Amino acid sequence: MSADSSLAILPQHIAIIMDGNNRYGKTSGMAKGQGHVAGKSALDPIVEYCRSVGVKVVTVFAFSSENWQRPPAEVALLMRLLEATIHEQLPRMKQYNIRLRFIGDRSQLDADLQALMADAEAKTADHTAMTLVIAISYGGQWDIAQAAKALAQQVVDGQLIVDDVNEDTLANHLELADVPAVDMLIRTGGEYRISNFLLWQSAYAELFFTNTLWPEFSPDELAEMLSAFSQRQRRFGKTSEQIAAASADNISSETASTSLR
Repeated sequence: MSADSSLAILPQHIAIIMDGNNRYGKTSGMAKGQGHVAGKSALDPIVEYCRSVGVKVVTVFAFSSENWQRPPAEVALLMRLLEATIHEQLPRMKQYNIRLRFIGDRSQLDADLQALMADAEAKTADHTAMTLVIAISYGGQWDIAQAAKALAQQVVDGQLIVDDVNEDTLANHLELADVPAVDMLIRTGGEYRISNFLLWQSAYAELFFTNTLWPEFSPDELAEMLSAFSQRQRRFGKTSEQIAAASADNISSETASTSLR
C-alpha cells in the first residue's frame, strides 16, 4: 500500500458512499442483485486498513431513506445482506477491537433486524480501536429534521428557550453527535453528489470522487486518497496566511515544551 501510515495529517472520520454495486454486477455478467453481494465483501479490507493507519471513525452509507423506493425484491435482498453483514462483522469487531454502530430511522426496519442491530451495538460498546458506523434507512435531511423536532419539543416543555437553539445545540441532537465531524467523504462509482448523506457532519469535509465501482475499491486506492488528503490545506474559513501562522505557533510551542523537559 502506498500511503505512509505515519502521515501527520490523517482524517479522524472517513465517510464513504459505496456506489456502483449494481453497475458492477451488470458489467460482470452477474445475476440481478449479486453486485450488492460483491460490494459487501469489499468493506472488510477497507475497514481493516483504516484501523491500521489510525483512522478513528468510518461511516458507510449502506441504505438510504430514499432507497426504500427501489424495487421490493432489491430492498428485500439489501435487508438480508445487512443482516448477514452484522452477523459476519461481530467476530471481526471483537478481533480488531472495533465498535459497531448504526444510524438512521430504525422505525422503518423489521423488528428482528432492529434487535440484531441493538445487540451488536451492546456487544461492541467497549471496543476502543475504531468505530464502524453503518447508515441504514438514513438521510441527512431526516437527521437534521429530527434534531430540530427534539429541540422544538424542549422549547415547548420549557427546558430551553428559543435563544438557546443554535448550531451547537442542534449538533448535539444529530446522529453521531459524539464522534468527530467528517474530515473526508468518499464516493465511488463515478457520480459527483453526496446524495443526502451526513449533510451537517460533512460541512467541512474534503470530498473525493472516483470512477471505481465500490466492489473494486481497494485499500491501495484509499491510500492514494489519504496521501492527497494530507496535502490539502483545510482553512475552515480562514486565510492561508492565518493557517500558516497558527502552524508556526504550534511548532514553536511544541519546541519550547520539549526544551523544558
